[in-house]
Amino acid sequence: MIGKLKGQVDEIGEDHVLLDVHGVGYLVYAPARVLQGLPSPGEAAVLHIETIVREDLIRLYGFSSATEKAWFQLLMTVQGVGAKVALAALGVLRASEIANAIALGDTATIARAPGIGKRVAERIVSELKSKAPAFASVEPGTISVSQQAQAAVTTNVGDAVSALVNLGYQPAQASAAVAAAVKSAGDEAETATLIRLGLKELAR
Repeated sequence: MIGKLKGQVDEIGEDHVLLDVHGVGYLVYAPARVLQGLPSPGEAAVLHIETIVREDLIRLYGFSSATEKAWFQLLMTVQGVGAKVALAALGVLRASEIANAIALGDTATIARAPGIGKRVAERIVSELKSKAPAFASVEPGTISVSQQAQAAVTTNVGDAVSALVNLGYQPAQASAAVAAAVKSAGDEAETATLIRLGLKELAR
């Protein structure tokens, strides 16, 4: 089983990259964000590989980190989410953004990915909620959502995250800051308090 490939980028397609490893060309399907981040043809690249074997095909999927690969595997455990939809989700959202959206019950963010409607987004949040914080903490530099924040998926929390995003912060940053604010102020804190404390957290 192939776990990682290191080789020379031969060509980059709409949904795949051809990676030349010592003269052997591997066709690797990857999320749009991964493909956009690859170096130019002729330069070296490393991809974490998930190999899917079926009766009629063997297909390789590539990711820039072990965390992305783990989320790809995790997303496909949800009913209605196959490889194509999981790739689409990781093509639009970073692994940390998916983790934080799930932990905060933010189905709208999950539904931004092509092929993920409201029902599938709700299923992803419901089935993966208990696993999101653990997977978020795997990624270096990512602040995982605290247990207190999970318990406080309220209108106030959602409004506070939305307000910070409207101020220009990334969803992952906003949700992490509000999670810290909930931990400090308590589950019943008002929206204004969460915004104020969230801004303090972001200013550190």
